[in-house]
Amino acid sequence: MERRADAATGKRPIRSFVRREGRLTAGQQRALELLWPAFGLERPPAGQPLDLDRAFGRRAPRILEIGFGNGESLAEQAATHPERDYLGIEVHRPGVGHLLMEVEKRHLGNVRVMMADAAEVLAHHIPDGSLHGVQLFFPDPWPKKRHHKRRLVQPQWVRAVAAKLAPGGFLHLATDWADYAEHMLDVLEAEPDLENTCGPRQFSPRGERPETKFERRGLRKGHQVFDLYYRKREHPG
Repeated sequence: MERRADAATGKRPIRSFVRREGRLTAGQQRALELLWPAFGLERPPAGQPLDLDRAFGRRAPRILEIGFGNGESLAEQAATHPERDYLGIEVHRPGVGHLLMEVEKRHLGNVRVMMADAAEVLAHHIPDGSLHGVQLFFPDPWPKKRHHKRRLVQPQWVRAVAAKLAPGGFLHLATDWADYAEHMLDVLEAEPDLENTCGPRQFSPRGERPETKFERRGLRKGHQVFDLYYRKREHPG
């Protein structure tokens, strides 16, 4: 996957992720080779939107999940909600391969996958007002203070998410890092087009979100899990 410079500044953007490629299992490698042509989407040329109607072969409420890990949560949701389409973006090939294996095993026709920088895809290739929801579960917390600038949840990113959501669309975040959870609240509460469904500066119940591998790992370590659930105002300012 290429790294594109910012068109305005010519500078490379600050990445919220580091590639930890890991080893592909035989099953993951097979899934990438055989299933990517049917379920994988390439990043369009600069400035061109993704044609998701064509990619999914229909029009339906669309959920974008960023950084889906091994894909177990996304696959579970897609199986539970066949009336929705799910676009998952992940940079790590083993996770993409694992999700494709789940897509095949569960016969999921409502999942498409990209291997790309999700922040750039969101900013440049998702049409405004086109998403029913955006999900970001257990992103890298970048706990060291000098690395906080790498955290994905920043005002510019939240502004982009709000623009891509249809009125009434949701943004669902989850983290097991208390400091990052407070940071998320600070950023989200400052976005005028989003409304906390549980009240100002309140965390949300987990709701329908399936438990993830990273969540179970955090719970074993004694971490508390924080969910945040916001909706785009019906009449944004």
